Amino acid sequence: MVVDLIPCTIHYEFVQKFNVSAQRAFAWCTDYNPDDMELMHEENATREVLNVADDVIILIDTFADDARKSSEKRKLVCLYPKRLMWTSTHLTGPNKHSQFLYEITALNEGESQLKFTALSLDNKNRNKEDAEKESRALRKMDAETWKLLAKEMEKEIF
Repeated sequence: MVVDLIPCTIHYEFVQKFNVSAQRAFAWCTDYNPDDMELMHEENATREVLNVADDVIILIDTFADDARKSSEKRKLVCLYPKRLMWTSTHLTGPNKHSQFLYEITALNEGESQLKFTALSLDNKNRNKEDAEKESRALRKMDAETWKLLAKEMEKEIF
């Protein structure tokens, strides 16, 4: 008898401040291109950007490991420019069906912040304690990536 594992849901969120206006931050964050992996310091990774519609994008991220194998993540990105928000849903890859919400709000004229909310599906059989550890680790990793991206944004805009 084969038993399908039920994915473990891992929730986490954080806020990242930007020293740019909310509109500029949204435009920069959602201007997807093949050079994005370099901004995130992802070595051995490539990105293909498929524009499905004005507000719908598919990202194909390919990662090569030391053994010259590669893995691919396909993400469906839906943009909501009037709300300065977007979603990213994993269509393939190890976290298939995970969804990430991004919302930018103005703090004042030249500052804004990103609220990042994650629902990551972990297909490994985990107990509650392991899921909480994974949540903390993912939150830390994603928050560090967005700190790096905030610095890159400020360099490009100013």
